[in-house]
Amino acid sequence: MKALQIHNYYRFRGGEDAMFENICGMLRENGHDVITYEMRSESIAGLFGKLSATVNGIYSREAKADVDALIARERPDLAHVHNLYPLISPSVLSACAAHEVPVVMRCPNYRLVCPTAVHLRKGKPCELCRGGREYWCALTNCRGNLMESTVMAARSYVVRSLGLIADTVSMFVPPSECVRQRLMEAGIPPARIRVVPNTVAIPEAACDAASGSYVAFAGRLSEEKGVGTLVEAARKLPAISFRIAGDGPLLASLKASAPGNVEFIGHLGREALGAFYAGARIGVVPSIWLEAFGLVAGEAMAHALPVVASRIGALPEIVDEGVTGQLFAVGDAEDLATKLEAMWGDPLRCRAMGLAGREKVKREYARSVYFGRLMRVYEEVLGVEAAIPMVEAARSA
Repeated sequence: MKALQIHNYYRFRGGEDAMFENICGMLRENGHDVITYEMRSESIAGLFGKLSATVNGIYSREAKADVDALIARERPDLAHVHNLYPLISPSVLSACAAHEVPVVMRCPNYRLVCPTAVHLRKGKPCELCRGGREYWCALTNCRGNLMESTVMAARSYVVRSLGLIADTVSMFVPPSECVRQRLMEAGIPPARIRVVPNTVAIPEAACDAASGSYVAFAGRLSEEKGVGTLVEAARKLPAISFRIAGDGPLLASLKASAPGNVEFIGHLGREALGAFYAGARIGVVPSIWLEAFGLVAGEAMAHALPVVASRIGALPEIVDEGVTGQLFAVGDAEDLATKLEAMWGDPLRCRAMGLAGREKVKREYARSVYFGRLMRVYEEVLGVEAAIPMVEAARSA
């Protein structure tokens, strides 16, 4: 199989960039030909660059011409789209359709239903734009920059109203049922959606949660991650040690308000992060936003830690309550403290939950499992004689 992989790298590297590279690597490792079309957001510079990116984000003639020529030369069997913004745009999907190349689109966030992709405004969950009401992004200045908010609202409206994505993609691939539900609410037929959960790296050795000496959090210290809730829960549990790994805009304020049983240890590299998990008894994911997957929860489980997570977004899909961890009410420090105290007092239960979580990661999120699921999606799409006539398919579904 020859697969064209299309991706716009973000200005600051993130999980979507890593998944793009992982998927390309998996395909090559298994003997498939991979062609990539890539652009990088860090190339945007100055006022002219930003204005150009604004226009290109809606419809880039340059990107369409590039992909058209690439398909004509390489003749891929299918195209796999990762991120199109801000430089590539949905215009490349028209090039795929013109050559009858079916398109698989990975949906790692809520971009098709939310202009900013994260259902988040000023650090809190927001779903005002659901149901084709993108204008709320501009009216509430969702990005904290009126021009950016207006541009994102306009881009989202144009793409949705003209069907630039919905009418040209053969199969949508979200990482969770949570994202799938929102795609269906936006009018994407269930027959054109396949959930493929993210892959999680699995360390060779499992931790022994029973011997752990602290509660662990790893992640960005920003409002949507709910670290403030964790600090308040720690205040209610002075006999338990908490360690927080990561950096972010709330670091200084969290340090200033945290009780003495909370230690901030900064950003950790992968090797140091493994050692961090190895010394813990419980992992916590206190997010207040609609996590599209919950990679941090999966990573803690891969190390054999039980996880206490917010009951929001895809986290309940990752953490099986009472089996691999516990769920608590979003933003409720009292509920979080209650769940943590009960688990902390039963180290053998923590060990059993941690091992059950590791087994779930091996079963559901291993690299080989991800590749197998992705290939089934590819095979399903390629089973169609030609690119699906999307407008008719959407109307008949």
